[in-house]
Amino acid sequence: MRKWWLWSGTKMLHRAALSSCVGITARCLLAHVRTTASSNFICFPGTPHQNVRHWSNIPFITMPLMRSHGKPFAHRSELKHAKRIVVKLGSAVVTRGDECGLALGRLASIVEQVSVLQNQGREMMIVTSGAVAFGKQRLRHEILLSQSVRQALHSGQNQLKDMQVPVLEARACAAAGQSGLMALYEAMFTQYSICAAQILVTNLDFHDEQKRRNLNGTLHELLRMNIVPIINTNDAVVPPPEPNSDLQGVNVISIKDNDSLAARLAVEMKADLIIVLSDVEGLFNSPPGSDDAKLIDIFYPGDQQSVTFGTKSRVGMGGMEAKPYKARSSALCSSISTPPFSVKAALWALQGGTSVVIANGTYPKISGHVITDIVEGKKVGTFFSEVKPAGPTVEQQAEMARTGGRNLATLLPEQRAEIIFHLADLLTDHREEILSANKKDLEEAEDKGRLAPPLLKRLSLSTAKLNSLAIGLRQIAASSQDSVGRVLRRTRIAKDLELEQVTVPIGVLLVIFESRPDCLPQVSALAIASGNGLLLKGGKEASNTNQILYRLTQEALSLHGVRDTVQLVNTREEVEDLCRLNKLIDLIIPRGSSQLVRDIEKAAKGIPVMGHSEGICHVYVDSEASVEKVTRIVRDSKCEYPAACNAMETLLIHRDILRTPLFDQIIDMLRVEQVKIHAGPRFASYLTFSPSEVRSLRTEYGDLECCLEVVDGVQDAIEHIHKYGSSHTDAIITENEQIAEYFLQHVDSACVFWNTSTRFSDGYRFGLGAEVGISTARIHARGPVGIEGLLTTKWILRGENHVVSDFSEQGSKKYLHEKLPVPQTSSI
Repeated sequence: MRKWWLWSGTKMLHRAALSSCVGITARCLLAHVRTTASSNFICFPGTPHQNVRHWSNIPFITMPLMRSHGKPFAHRSELKHAKRIVVKLGSAVVTRGDECGLALGRLASIVEQVSVLQNQGREMMIVTSGAVAFGKQRLRHEILLSQSVRQALHSGQNQLKDMQVPVLEARACAAAGQSGLMALYEAMFTQYSICAAQILVTNLDFHDEQKRRNLNGTLHELLRMNIVPIINTNDAVVPPPEPNSDLQGVNVISIKDNDSLAARLAVEMKADLIIVLSDVEGLFNSPPGSDDAKLIDIFYPGDQQSVTFGTKSRVGMGGMEAKPYKARSSALCSSISTPPFSVKAALWALQGGTSVVIANGTYPKISGHVITDIVEGKKVGTFFSEVKPAGPTVEQQAEMARTGGRNLATLLPEQRAEIIFHLADLLTDHREEILSANKKDLEEAEDKGRLAPPLLKRLSLSTAKLNSLAIGLRQIAASSQDSVGRVLRRTRIAKDLELEQVTVPIGVLLVIFESRPDCLPQVSALAIASGNGLLLKGGKEASNTNQILYRLTQEALSLHGVRDTVQLVNTREEVEDLCRLNKLIDLIIPRGSSQLVRDIEKAAKGIPVMGHSEGICHVYVDSEASVEKVTRIVRDSKCEYPAACNAMETLLIHRDILRTPLFDQIIDMLRVEQVKIHAGPRFASYLTFSPSEVRSLRTEYGDLECCLEVVDGVQDAIEHIHKYGSSHTDAIITENEQIAEYFLQHVDSACVFWNTSTRFSDGYRFGLGAEVGISTARIHARGPVGIEGLLTTKWILRGENHVVSDFSEQGSKKYLHEKLPVPQTSSI
């Protein structure tokens, strides 16, 4: 039987907590009705629904939030289901850097986040420090004021600079600060129409079964009434901890500090999650701040034997002398220190069925949303889990890809080409196995109905697709002979001092792709040819196909011992979390919808993103266009593969073509192909009865739909393209060479065509073998990105005892800066 004890004033506390609600807004009372009436529901703000409720200015919708307590969450993504949450605030979080007074900005942010979660229907509890620091500020003020009065009476003048403030006893500070701390919490929570209640405990109060039951009942009643309990150890009278009762099994835990209090409270109250906020980001594999320090994303109970710890917190009364700073491999430690108490308390809570996250609550850039980020399942701090995945973490995969990529870059060009040729052969040899896996993905997607027809087409593989894929890979292999290490420029700086600029890999690429498994071998081949490490994140809808294609890729890489170069991310990593690995990833390439590209660009933290915003491609039919060419090119541009980013979305027609046989042929062809036409404003003005007018001229339909608009001529067409296009691919159909050249030179897009389909904008069709994507950016790479777009350069200088001082005005040497011939091929 678990034991839980309460201080002697529980009944008084209970009455005080209830009476503290007198005079608060009606919303607090309504929240009580809401919570008691539907205690198993959570309210999410801002969701459109017919049953939207409004509390104050915040709309809510009720949705189920049920969880049977017993086992902690196995993965971060499950934390969004946490209903009962304990937030532990360390002294360093709630106090200022001078250890005197509270960090009001951080505290206000924490209260706001807790209020947001509370208003979602979760049950929030706070275990807080800060009474000592708040009391220290008050007592110092009183002492200085008292001393200044006495000195003024004694000397006739105020000599504050010479005053000495005595060392303040921590228990006295706690006694002076506790009431002010609670008053501050109450004032802040009132701003969100939430009631808060205070509970103070000491270690001696945890020795009576009746008190334990009383505290349990009080907390449950407070939570039922939608009141946030704020719990703290009574530092004013805190005694030493009980001997020999320090975490001896799940049922016993001594209250040394607020970490242990939070753990005991969470287990007793069957909380789903403890969020421990302090001034450290979590657990590290070496001391924080050291060159090799890396945050441990997930910590397992089996790792506790390898934990060492750092120094005591700068403020507070508790056992924070064991703040975690280091977790090392046990192979490196012959003798292991006692684990830090916060880690011990976390592991104890984990064993009791409560999930734990230790995170930094003081860092300005993240503290404003650290609590809500954790509950949303984002990778913040260290997550404690009892489930250890079989494979490496994504951070380890990125390190493996970097090491593998560097080894790959040192291979001979012929060896890299041999790997790609072998991969092409494997795709042909294992055709039936690949198609069988793809069929399973298609059946699952159709059964669940989660993919639109255009995406199902992207997901589907065929024998013809695999044959084209193999041909493209062989093109990449053939063109990769002079990619890495190619000399671009040679300069003789001075005698015996020669400079070269050579091509080198970018580093580690992260490619995120949706519904297109053929992307995996294509991008892998381009990464291999350019000597880059590669992380791949595919969509769940293609998981079976991706797995077999990845296995074949690794088999090909094993030919020259660089198997780890390409890594497929199979863990439950969110795309947003991958985009934060700025120290491990050098370039992100999204392959998917324009929404995916925008989301990744927004989530990327310091990592360049190569992608296109949208594929709003235009075809302009000039007044001198050939009748035979127009219908063929327009049909191919729109109908050959309407889901592609290089498909035509807007058809621009010269006004002279209206009411001509050519115009009728264009409309008839689109009708036969079942293309829905949206009329542009000018086109609609010419017609008495027109198709539905377009909502926006900046629309990427991705289906058998397009906009038709009328322009006055080539200049008008160019202006329209620049105003409404996305700088992807635009084409002109005309027999007038002068007009065509004007269009080609003046349209500012990545790809500009004359008398040909926009669908030619593709790496395979350009002879690049394949592409990692089509870039509409203007820096580094533009258009279909093949091997060249995955390379950067470095400078190599070879000299003979050269120093810069020799080239000064008084020096003996002069710069030559002679251009030297560049060899056709070279390797580093």
